[in-house]
Amino acid sequence: MSQLKFRHETKHFITYSDYLAIRNRLDIIAERDPYARENNTYFIRSLYFDNYNDKALHEKLDGINNREKFRIRYYNGDTSIIHLEKKSKINGLCNKLSKSLTKEQVEKILQGDLSFMLEGNNPLLIDLYTKMKNQLLRPRVIVDYVREPFIYRPGNIRITFDTKIRSGLYSNDFFNVELPSINAQDSCDSILMEVKYDEFIPEVIVMCLQVNERSASAFSKYAAARRFG
Repeated sequence: MSQLKFRHETKHFITYSDYLAIRNRLDIIAERDPYARENNTYFIRSLYFDNYNDKALHEKLDGINNREKFRIRYYNGDTSIIHLEKKSKINGLCNKLSKSLTKEQVEKILQGDLSFMLEGNNPLLIDLYTKMKNQLLRPRVIVDYVREPFIYRPGNIRITFDTKIRSGLYSNDFFNVELPSINAQDSCDSILMEVKYDEFIPEVIVMCLQVNERSASAFSKYAAARRFG
């Protein structure tokens, strides 16, 4: 565990006019994500896990310093590339571990068939298997949203704008493209800007991100989606 790399991560809700100003500045100095679609965005669907007493949800709402959550996600409706991710947060710093899964493997997890997770001795799969068995961790909610990403290589900086954040309510129908969902944001007009970086942010990026009265947010897509059940 000592080799884990932790990063800074901040979140800010901004207005559409602020978004336009920041995006125009970033277009000059930053790179677009090569995996984005022609409109420079991609669609993300995530399936979050929690246990029988909503441990991950309560730890987030209570601001617990050392916490983790598991999720499975894919992009742009492409189920040929699916990732299991474990996101940890310690002392305000974030770390993410990832393992590729097949659609068939995800379907097995959804059906409670976990034996394959012990094959290959993958630490992340074993970790999830152990917690599904011992802590009764289970898929809890689907979260959909659209992301527009920017990359700035010095400092390994990633700036993203998330919109259309929606909750799949009580369904775990992860591969249903027509899954009913409901808006999970307090305001449909606001845009969630996330800034992730290693040790530092260059001054040029700080200047790009400056807007009036922008404060940090503790917003969680998972917690927002769970407001409905």
